[in-house]
Amino acid sequence: MLACLVLVQPARARQTGAPLTNAADVLSLSAATASESLKVRVTGVVTAADPTLRGRFFIQDSTGGVFVDNADGRRPEPGELLEVSGITHAGAYAPIITAPLVKQLGRAPLPPAKPVPIERLMSGAEDSQRIEISGIVRAARVDGPRLVVDLASAGYRLRVYAPIPPDPDPETLVAAQVRVRGTAAEAHNRSLRQLIAVEVYTPLPGDFVVEKSEPVNPFKSPVVALNSLAQYRRDNSFDQRVHVRGIVTFQRPGENLFLQDATGGLQVQSHQPTRFTPGELIEAVGFPSFENFRPVLQDAVFLKTSEPRTAVTPAAVSIEELREGLHHADMITIKGKLLDRTNRRVRRHGSDPMETRTILMLQNSNLLFTAEREEPEQAANLAAIPIGSMVEVRGICLTEADEEGKFKTLQVLLPAPDSVRTLQRPDWLTPQRLLIGFAIVCAVLILIVGWTVMVSKRNSVLKFLIREREKSQLELQHAHDELEERVKERTAQLKFQITARKESEVQFKAVLTERTRLAQELHDTLEQTLTGIALQLDTAVKLFERNPEGAIHHLELARSLMGQSQVELRRSVWDLRCRALEQFDLPGALLRSARQFTYGTGIEVEVATKGPARPLPEVLEENLLRIGQEALTNVIKHSSAGGVKIELEFGNERVALQIKDDGQGFTPENSVGAPEGHFGLLGMSERAKRLGGQVLITSAPGMGTTVRVEIPSGPVQEFRSVKPAIEGMQP
Repeated sequence: MLACLVLVQPARARQTGAPLTNAADVLSLSAATASESLKVRVTGVVTAADPTLRGRFFIQDSTGGVFVDNADGRRPEPGELLEVSGITHAGAYAPIITAPLVKQLGRAPLPPAKPVPIERLMSGAEDSQRIEISGIVRAARVDGPRLVVDLASAGYRLRVYAPIPPDPDPETLVAAQVRVRGTAAEAHNRSLRQLIAVEVYTPLPGDFVVEKSEPVNPFKSPVVALNSLAQYRRDNSFDQRVHVRGIVTFQRPGENLFLQDATGGLQVQSHQPTRFTPGELIEAVGFPSFENFRPVLQDAVFLKTSEPRTAVTPAAVSIEELREGLHHADMITIKGKLLDRTNRRVRRHGSDPMETRTILMLQNSNLLFTAEREEPEQAANLAAIPIGSMVEVRGICLTEADEEGKFKTLQVLLPAPDSVRTLQRPDWLTPQRLLIGFAIVCAVLILIVGWTVMVSKRNSVLKFLIREREKSQLELQHAHDELEERVKERTAQLKFQITARKESEVQFKAVLTERTRLAQELHDTLEQTLTGIALQLDTAVKLFERNPEGAIHHLELARSLMGQSQVELRRSVWDLRCRALEQFDLPGALLRSARQFTYGTGIEVEVATKGPARPLPEVLEENLLRIGQEALTNVIKHSSAGGVKIELEFGNERVALQIKDDGQGFTPENSVGAPEGHFGLLGMSERAKRLGGQVLITSAPGMGTTVRVEIPSGPVQEFRSVKPAIEGMQP
């Protein structure tokens, strides 16, 4: 129901010119509708106003949050209660409020943060909402007036902007388990309006809670061998940093470096700008992970040792070893034939200078692989190697595997300009070889001429055969076209007959449904009103002799009920809508009907509700009211009760109506029904079944009767969509 209201309010605002009054209305707009500059007036609490947003902020009311483009205005503080008047705009990702007029109303507590699954947060569905998420800190740094934290959770990664803590050392946060409360935002591709990353703005220091710090200094934990990073260990965890030690074989500063020990090599990814020289022995701690189905150490920090430099001897490898997955991230040598060479200008980071990447395409047996080297200028020694030469390359082996761990590609990173050695240059053409080639070409030309003469003779024969075949094909095509035309005519006739039969079945079902509905409606309206008239007339007869004025009063009530009966009958004929529900809500309509039915009978009626009362679909309210009226009629006619309690229960996914009396009760198995001319219980059951619910009757002699109706929310929507189609078929 709330979703329907959120969609209706913006449409009504466009028609009437009235402003949208809550954040949910703004976020429910499509990009095209938001671009129409609809008026907005929202009152809410500022949940985030990061200094880097330069006056822009997020505001949230009881329906949700929305972004306000206040680039030219004062930057509010989180917790300020504001009234924002402006217009809608499509925004770069989700609809926003722009051109705002901001009025400060005071201060208010921040809305409670809603815990959300990480998958929903990363989808962008919680944009501008105040949320709560937990994760492991992978990296942290101080950036001006704020703390920037990279948070990992369930395989996803997002960035958190928080106030600088009292202890400004961000390294103490790495590997800590934290809980973050803040406003979800997004990084986006403005031209495509596409989400590319998720960010969270944490406004208060108390919204960034460290639940568990890293237990020990990871540099003091045992050293893990490089090749055992992805092997089984009882304490394996992607949330804990591991300690490795190895010799630097190659480094791309600010991106990654490669280590090697006696067991093998490992790629270590880090944004730490420290530069190392190949051969230095260093220690590193980081988070184990996988990239291209190969182990890698991410978000690492380094510690240089005092041990002397040691050169790593590259291992000569074979294609079979590489296909078995060996030597990934190792320093290797491999031979190959140079097939191609390309140069490309690249920039590894936004502020770095342009570099030239030289890519050599090599072949060893049936394996094609590349060797790459990046330098400020084009590598002269690599450019001088002739295509077709047999070379030996020395560098870092990077292999890529598929999901089953099978070898896919090989890439060799060249650490130095002299990492490529030419073994054999390609031979040049000699005059002798040129003459041999010319003789071969002449022989081929002679063969081609002879073949052409022979083919021309055969072509003359084939042309005659082709003409005869084409003639046969034309005759066959003509017969096929006639047959296809007859098939189309017969198919059209069958479709017409099937359509006519289906239309007859639909009309029959519609008429049958309408007859059942009219029978129930007449029983639940006209018959109940006539019962009330009869009860009032009986009371008037009893009071006439000893209390004429009281009898006249009951006669007037009977007359009023007769007028109501006329109105109910006219309503049943025209549209069968419930007028009581047009004047009251469902509990009020039940109370009014109960008092009318039981007036003068001595039966006390109590109406109560459970749960937050809310408007229900018209068809659901109407049928619940009719069921309640039928149950009251049965209480008056059959129970001899002194009191009735009507209870209406509103749940999240269902609504329940319960009518309980203290009368004489009965045995449900022995109750009379439709064969004896009593349709009340049958009508209530049919109404409930049409709505996807059920009627439960509990009773015993001398114990009173309880009628309980439970209706789920899903089938109601289906019924609402079916009913107009049936009513449109009424005569």
